[in-house]
Amino acid sequence: MFQNIIDHFQTLDHRPLERMTFLVGGLLFFWILEGAIPLIQMNYKKTKLKHASVNFIFTVIHLIIHTFLAIFIIKLSDWCAATQFGIVYWTNANILETIIIGVLSLDLSSWLVHLVMHKNKFLWRFHLIHHSDTNVDVTTGLRHHPGDSLLRGIFFMLLIFISGASMYSVMMYQTLVVIATAFTHANIRLPQALDKVLSYFLISPNMHKVHHHWKQPYTDSNYGAVFSIWDRILGTFSHLDVKELKYGLDKFYDEKKDEDVAELLIHPFKKNHE
Repeated sequence: MFQNIIDHFQTLDHRPLERMTFLVGGLLFFWILEGAIPLIQMNYKKTKLKHASVNFIFTVIHLIIHTFLAIFIIKLSDWCAATQFGIVYWTNANILETIIIGVLSLDLSSWLVHLVMHKNKFLWRFHLIHHSDTNVDVTTGLRHHPGDSLLRGIFFMLLIFISGASMYSVMMYQTLVVIATAFTHANIRLPQALDKVLSYFLISPNMHKVHHHWKQPYTDSNYGAVFSIWDRILGTFSHLDVKELKYGLDKFYDEKKDEDVAELLIHPFKKNHE
């Protein structure tokens, strides 16, 4: 049974339609759930569908970039296996240990690249497009500028190189992060007790919404993607009552243009960028 699971994920990169099912299925599931148990009553500029169409454009661009990067990811993971390079090989990890090391290392890459984009002024220009969304819902999850998407891929490969992550652990993590991204951005209200318990292990919806609060220092906290351990042990965890949430940015971007795709794409390259 366990070996069947390993075999399934080992070859998942050869089944793009199945991988797409996780993405589309997650988006649709939480889209419906948002209507049933909303956290915040959104004030969309036009309609929820119009807002989603803007974010969907960025999602498609993100997927195209990462489909191209997948070629290098596969080759890098195969090279690590062939040369026995990386933590999983240096420690003679068994299958379960290989999964744990690989998944945690790749999740650390998500936390690390997120931190770097917030701390570096030039890289922040690209990442702020994600934060400029004033109506955070399930479609916000993959609203990334192409520069943001590319940097995420580079950090992802860096941690594959260091950890020696196998393809089955890579595919397991990518499946987890797709579902987690939809879950944490979805405008859903969970019982506070449940959300709090989840946040000790996973990035919960309320925990991630703090990261989208418009005001510092909350924006510079809760960087995690799937697991909350990095924020908790590395000192970047913060809490804010959901009643105080306000999405967007206190500077850097005109909220009136947060659904202008052309402006969002060129904004990082403007000379007078703050």
